[in-house]
Amino acid sequence: MAGARAYIGSFTSAGGDGVTVAEVDSATGALKVLAATDALPDPSYLALADGLLYAVSEGDEGAVGVFDVRQDELRLLGAPSPVGGIGPTHLSLGAGHVLTANYGSGSVSALERGDWPGQGASPLGEGPVSVVQHAGTGPNEARQAGPHAHQVVTDPSGRWVLSVDLGTDSVRVYSLGDRGLTVEREVALRAGNGPRHLAFHPAGGFVYVLNELRPTLTVCSWDADEGLLVPRDEVQVLDAEPKGDAYPSAIVVSPDGRFLWTATRGEDVISVFTLEDGPSLVTTVDCGGHWPRDLAVHPSGHFLYAANERSGDVTWFRVDASGVPERVGSTAAPSASCVVFSV
Repeated sequence: MAGARAYIGSFTSAGGDGVTVAEVDSATGALKVLAATDALPDPSYLALADGLLYAVSEGDEGAVGVFDVRQDELRLLGAPSPVGGIGPTHLSLGAGHVLTANYGSGSVSALERGDWPGQGASPLGEGPVSVVQHAGTGPNEARQAGPHAHQVVTDPSGRWVLSVDLGTDSVRVYSLGDRGLTVEREVALRAGNGPRHLAFHPAGGFVYVLNELRPTLTVCSWDADEGLLVPRDEVQVLDAEPKGDAYPSAIVVSPDGRFLWTATRGEDVISVFTLEDGPSLVTTVDCGGHWPRDLAVHPSGHFLYAANERSGDVTWFRVDASGVPERVGSTAAPSASCVVFSV
């Protein structure tokens, strides 16, 4: 498959197309839709490796589907594999496994990645090799009555896995082996923050945790030798008081480590931070749509994309040396939930 591609996940239960593949114009960042499939229900988050696209199926019977994307068409390989949890909202790849954060059940699962065996089977087999159930609550009774794992990612060293739990106001650090995930420690954040997603600085020494229940960013130091996460500071992601519940949603760091961007759904804005002397809020810009659920930065660092769930589009921005995104265009993507790239 020639050229760069973008893959867009969306909620089929809300009118989305499922998984969409688009060609990326390297000069303008524009997306040209090539194909789509609704073969997997509610593929709300995606991850890509070695010509295979992994997608969560976000529902009560949570599962992961695997697509062959070596051609422009999208071919689901076998039946989706159950994750052993409810409502998986995020997945990532690490150390021979697919990892899912299961929001509904408050758990994290590891499924072993393998070669596609053919004959209707999935490259992930019949289920997870481990499911770790979180426990705990937070002070927000409506949102934190129990654990809600919202994201799971591998650190840049490849040695550790971190999961963010909105319900327990904490980040758990795992080791990952042949038998799956083992919790090494749980790091408490400020009660009531409701952490949603995190991003690593490319140099590896810092982790930035975006909080959903308070519009803030928790700055943490990260020691990859020991797997130690230490909260250091907290900064606002908005330059004014929100009009209501803000619902921050997504966070990305530029490939060169100079800038950080967050999305806030209730305000329909992207916040711009410089990281030269720690996160410093520069400005906010309109997301170009409504309810930006996800942000993605092109591997070149020249373009930023917002998946606007409720306006049903993906908007792209040019990023120059200032780090401030300039809106360039958009494409229709009903109930868009995430964007990932291959180059």
